Amino acid sequence: QVQLVESGGGSVQSGGSLRLSCVASGYINSTYSMGWFRRPPGKEREGVAAIDGDGSTSYVDPVKGRFTISQDNAKNTLYLQMNSLKPEDSAMYYCVADPRRHMTAIQALGAEGMYYNYWGQGTQVTVSS
Repeated sequence: QVQLVESGGGSVQSGGSLRLSCVASGYINSTYSMGWFRRPPGKEREGVAAIDGDGSTSYVDPVKGRFTISQDNAKNTLYLQMNSLKPEDSAMYYCVADPRRHMTAIQALGAEGMYYNYWGQGTQVTVSS
């Protein structure tokens, strides 16, 4: 079993920055694929960024150039650095993990995250204009 605990959410003004963290515990190792999903108010869950077991990263177009996903394997921690935040980035952000080292683009960032086995409880991000 894997446990994921997110932190770092909050309220910021447009143009501001936040760094989300996700601490993983349990039976997990560096070969897992991990990522971030979000659910904006009244909308479906959507992918944000992913990192596979080899460290390759991928992003959805709306966040490219603004968000950076990274991980510290020694600390079992996944990060999402979010810069130049916009009101449309407001959402509950979820950390996800899966034992597969590699995932297709759809598996990694699509299908509302259905391909991930493990989910955190989420951390709220609110960006005001």
